[in-house]
Amino acid sequence: MASVDPRTPSSPKTYEIAVLPGDGIGVDVMAACLRVLQAYEASRDGEVCFQLVECAAGAGEYLRSGSALPEETVDTCARADAVLLGAMGLPEVRLPDGKELTPQIDLREQFELYAGLRPTYLYHQDDSPLREYAVGEIDFVIVRESTEGLFSARLSAAVEDDQEVRDVMRITRQGSERLFRAAFDLARTRRRKVTLVDKANVLPSMVFLRQIFDEVAQSYPDVETERVYVDAAALFLVQRPGDFDVMVTENMFGDILSDLASGLIGGMGMAPSADIGDRCAVFQPAHGTAPDIAGKGIANPVGMILSVAMMLDWLPGTDGHTIRDAVAAALANPENRTPDMKGTLSTEHMTDAILNQL
Repeated sequence: MASVDPRTPSSPKTYEIAVLPGDGIGVDVMAACLRVLQAYEASRDGEVCFQLVECAAGAGEYLRSGSALPEETVDTCARADAVLLGAMGLPEVRLPDGKELTPQIDLREQFELYAGLRPTYLYHQDDSPLREYAVGEIDFVIVRESTEGLFSARLSAAVEDDQEVRDVMRITRQGSERLFRAAFDLARTRRRKVTLVDKANVLPSMVFLRQIFDEVAQSYPDVETERVYVDAAALFLVQRPGDFDVMVTENMFGDILSDLASGLIGGMGMAPSADIGDRCAVFQPAHGTAPDIAGKGIANPVGMILSVAMMLDWLPGTDGHTIRDAVAAALANPENRTPDMKGTLSTEHMTDAILNQL
């Protein structure tokens, strides 16, 4: 009987990944991140395998087929172990009621991806307008509720006259409890501090949100808590961003504050994100489709590549730290920057710089 070499790898752990490049620079940054994902797979020496299934979605698909999120794409996302999404929507492509297409929000709601994670980490002092902060001194995560809040009004009927329109803020106990548990659990893996961002001095919905936060906090006595009004939070993010660890908030507040946060570390091209539920998760950069530079090969791929690292953190048996380390090593060289960060590298060359470190 032949002996078995203990170094011979067993069957690899296989993950099916739904790939939705979307529109504009979504296509460009998706190509970049898949190069990094394939390099990561090769580095695992047969331990893990990613089966990539490309799916149609977005404004371009809407123009082609009449649906921005076809049923077959939804079915693939439901079956997949994770979803990678580039960016979706184009300003000139709108629904009959005048709203822009947002299939990425449809995915959040259909799969109950209630925990929107928006990490903010400073990789180089020169990338921040706050020059006094060194590498890593800005390091926090905004946990944004992604299925209700003010966004829940987006599917309301179109305005029938020009006298009045109302959008309703929807806050539920179930949605808030699961959001806060996710934030506290995340804080336990970091610096054990959670900041609730609300507007409880004005809005009854926010009073209710704070009440639920206080109830959930009692189950996490090892985690420090604070409560900050959203307008003050915007001020404090500029004045003292290093004080925050995990910030948790309503959908619209999180949408606004996460863009502000990206400005502290170099812009939207540096901002990864994940929308996570109990059974499914979507990983995408926080930026839009930037149609003015689409196809020119100058889009910043870092946010998309860091989103892949978040996906690896989420999947069992994989880990995104090697990709984040490679990004950090590449960005340590001030010359490794795309035009949005006052550099000259193309999307491809920025990706090469990261791959060289990986």
